[in-house]
Amino acid sequence: MDLYPVALAAPIRLEAATTSISTTRLIMKRRSFLKQSAAIASATVAGTSALATPAPVHIPKGKAEHVIFLWLGGGMAQIDTFDPKKRGNSKASPKVAGSEYDMVDTIVPGVQFCEHLNRTAKLADRLTAMRTINHHLIDEHAFGTNFVHTGRLISGSTTYPSIGSIIGHLQGAANPDVPPYMLIGYPNVSRGAGFLGAKGGYVYLVDTESGPAGFTRPADVPPDRAERRRQLLQPLTDRVPKNSVIEQYRDAQAEAMRLAGPDFMRHFRLQDESDDLRTAYGGEFGQRCLLARRLVQSGVRFIEVSHNLNFINGTGWDTHNEGQQNQHLLIKELDIALSALITDLEQQGILDKTLVALGTEFGRPATYDGRGGRGHQGTCFSLLLAGGGLNHQGAYGVTDELSKKIIENPVSVPDYHATIHTALGINPAHELFDGSRPIPITDQGKPVSALFS
Repeated sequence: MDLYPVALAAPIRLEAATTSISTTRLIMKRRSFLKQSAAIASATVAGTSALATPAPVHIPKGKAEHVIFLWLGGGMAQIDTFDPKKRGNSKASPKVAGSEYDMVDTIVPGVQFCEHLNRTAKLADRLTAMRTINHHLIDEHAFGTNFVHTGRLISGSTTYPSIGSIIGHLQGAANPDVPPYMLIGYPNVSRGAGFLGAKGGYVYLVDTESGPAGFTRPADVPPDRAERRRQLLQPLTDRVPKNSVIEQYRDAQAEAMRLAGPDFMRHFRLQDESDDLRTAYGGEFGQRCLLARRLVQSGVRFIEVSHNLNFINGTGWDTHNEGQQNQHLLIKELDIALSALITDLEQQGILDKTLVALGTEFGRPATYDGRGGRGHQGTCFSLLLAGGGLNHQGAYGVTDELSKKIIENPVSVPDYHATIHTALGINPAHELFDGSRPIPITDQGKPVSALFS
């Protein structure tokens, strides 16, 4: 008696034991009291009042309306892409640390990218490679993926929402006939809604040709039969307990039913685009980026696009060992798709209101492993922002001669999130509620002010 399936992700949240929560709150109140008492005492010694109204903090307000978030899972090597250094040699004995490729000048004076990013280099005045992103986690894929998506450390008691869920929840879709948040790739908890529940979920698809599953009525189910099914289920769904996991599923199912039909599915008709444009975008990843542009125009607020699900170089961006030798195939595919997306958005007149963000869980060191690949490095790596009406500079931040240490303008992952929120006119200190507990949408993140001046 099921209705047809839906591709909506609605996470499950487990509640901690009441006794544990009460004890924790008591401890936190005591700690908070001690901290505040110490702060007041220190302020008194300094001759100021800790109870005085703090000086207002100026938060710029951007004008972007949508985000396309390109996810390079595996760990993009910044030294081989957007922060190139002197040439190394992965095949020498002993191996020589450095960039795998030569570098090319960009349109921005003094800024260089890897030679395989030559198309993107010509558009560098529309983007900023943020070269001093850093975190201090264990350099492990799951931890890094979760942190770059949520801006929060994994917690035993709280499942934090992803940045896509937050933005979709706060701003909603620009058109009520589409969902606010979509994923072109495989679902996982890092991309999910966390404590926001079903209302912060996403619609996902893995095939650009067929679109998301479950949004087209089966041929043997005419409208009147579908309506009879809905009416038959209605008494059961009305009895679902409030604030339960079942209620989340019911709400997700109802939203899918609301969206289902040809009006929604027409946005996935890539064949409506010209052959020349589809060719300009390149392979599968490029087609995903083209679909993301169409979804922006349909009113979707946040679209995440996964790169390289078919591992064209054998290992993806996780370039240990021999995976390094074919990394250039990935970089070239990224260059074609990214440059086509930026150019297309600009020609459509929507680049300034569409922020293109590029994410990866960590970077890679300049040194090589025993078989010529690279390890993991979270203390210094590159992410990217393009369009969105920002004051782009080609590159922001300075690293040392091996892109290992940060010299100037470090940017934390929460700062990166804060910059994205600010570009959309969202205060990065805005609070959401996990039950009755307020949680800021960033972990004390500050937007990079240079991009808003």
